[in-house]
Amino acid sequence: MRTKLYPLVGVFALATVASTAQAISFNPFVTSTDLATSVGNTAAIGFAYAGDKFVGSVYYGTNNNQLYTSNLTGGSLATFGAPIPGFSGEIYVSSSLGIGGYGPRDIFAGSEAAGTVVRIAHDGSSQGNFVTGLQGGVRSLAFDPYGLYGNQMIVATNQGKIYQVSNTGTATLLANVGEDAEGLSFTPQNFGGYAKGTLFVASEGSGVLRAITPGGTVTTAVTGLPGAEMVSFVPLNLGSSGNPVEGFYAASYPQNVIKAPASDFTPYIGDAVVTSETSGSVYRVHWNGSAFDNSVIGHFPAQPEDGIFVTADVIKPPIPEPEVWAMALAGLLVLPFSRRWRRARRQAD
Repeated sequence: MRTKLYPLVGVFALATVASTAQAISFNPFVTSTDLATSVGNTAAIGFAYAGDKFVGSVYYGTNNNQLYTSNLTGGSLATFGAPIPGFSGEIYVSSSLGIGGYGPRDIFAGSEAAGTVVRIAHDGSSQGNFVTGLQGGVRSLAFDPYGLYGNQMIVATNQGKIYQVSNTGTATLLANVGEDAEGLSFTPQNFGGYAKGTLFVASEGSGVLRAITPGGTVTTAVTGLPGAEMVSFVPLNLGSSGNPVEGFYAASYPQNVIKAPASDFTPYIGDAVVTSETSGSVYRVHWNGSAFDNSVIGHFPAQPEDGIFVTADVIKPPIPEPEVWAMALAGLLVLPFSRRWRRARRQAD
């Protein structure tokens, strides 16, 4: 079945219509057996792509404060970095994009218990607190890929506080949605009147999907998504590279990490994908030109937790900062003069 969302005073109410949506299929990627062997805990929670590897976390219990890595096929698991003192509960993991002044593929781990974000160097050689003093425990973090929020880190807490964090670790309150906010994503195109790059936040308790502008204005965009755990927009170029690493990855608590191929999402390019922690359903939210359509397109084998899309954009090397381009251009301009000077000196000698 598909649910249609009709506008009512800025909020979209629900009505049910028939659906022929393509189903999403999931297969194990990081297995519970490998998790048990490497970290002694199968309860997968966080998962992030970091260029040459994936980095994940497990929930509570044994080694909850110890991250792990896998190779790009989900194998060769190993512990990553040092255990993070004081962590308990969930640990959200993300990787920087090499833009906005952030280094490429550094790992950032958010603590639900401590309200802090720890930075770990890509190779695990250094780590330490990056953000402290947040109001509430960290529930999610993401990096702005489109520039509407300065390519900065966005952090959400269980108090509903949404922070914008600079590359120096300075946190500024962007908005307050008034309840736990666990899912974060940025729309890759205009989405029901919301501009490309707009931040969307999902709240599990109310089943609400909210939009937040760069100025901090909060709008209820969609309601009726029970147990909304995670929101991820399907990238416009998903599957374009032909690289088998492309696809959708998500922690399937308390068992393993699962993957759906990029091809499964071809009909949903540009749409929002929202998972339900309470039912395990995978919802697709689509703007049809006048209203949002909401349909169930798949089911997790267990409880859905954090997930990511891996695309050609994140597989390729990061785009250099403007100052790097300037230095490279200056070098190219100087090169011909240097050659002429050396030629003239040889002739003089």
